This record gives sequence, C-alpha cells and structure tokens, in this order.
Amino acid sequence: QLQLVESGGGLVQTGGSLRLSCTASGNRYSILDMGWYRQTPGNQRELVASITLGLRPNYADSVKGRFTISRDNAKSTVFLQMNSLKPEDTAVYYCKMYSVRDYWGRGTQVTVSS
Repeated sequence: QLQLVESGGGLVQTGGSLRLSCTASGNRYSILDMGWYRQTPGNQRELVASITLGLRPNYADSVKGRFTISRDNAKSTVFLQMNSLKPEDTAVYYCKMYSVRDYWGRGTQVTVSS
C-alpha cells in the first residue's frame, strides 16, 4: 500500500511558475513509473508527464518545453516544474505512482490567471 501526498499548487499569473511535489509513504520500495495527470470539470483526467524508474520522461504535447518532470527515488518523490504557465493549464493536478497497481494522490489545485 502507498499513500501519496501532493503539494505546491496555488494561484499564479500567466507566464509564472510553480513546482509540484508528490511524496509516497508506506510500502515504497517497489515503485516503478511516476506521473502527473490533470483534470478540469467535465473532462477526463489526462496525462501531463510521466517518468520511468530509469528516468525516461514522457510529456503531453501541450506541455513540452514548459514542464519538466523529475524524481528522487531515495525519497519516493516526484516533481513537476511548471514554467510559462497558461490559463489553459488551470486544473486539479494528481500524482500517480505504480507499484503492483496504480496509486493516486488526492490532487492539488493549480490556477493560472490571465
């Protein structure tokens, strides 16, 4: 079992930056992929970025060149550095980690004002 806790969301102006963090607790010794998803009201949750245990990242086209995902395996933490934020990035951001099955955090709100 894993418990995930996200932090770092908030309100920022267009062009600003935020850094999200998500740390796992519990049986965290077999975590493979980590990732960030986001969801807006009435829409499905969508992949923002993911990173494998071997540190290979994958990004949604909409965030390439602006967002960077990274992880600290020793601390069971995944980060999402978000730069050049746009109003369309406004969403609830969820952390996901895979260890035998998917585990999700409870989400953190990111609001980008125009």
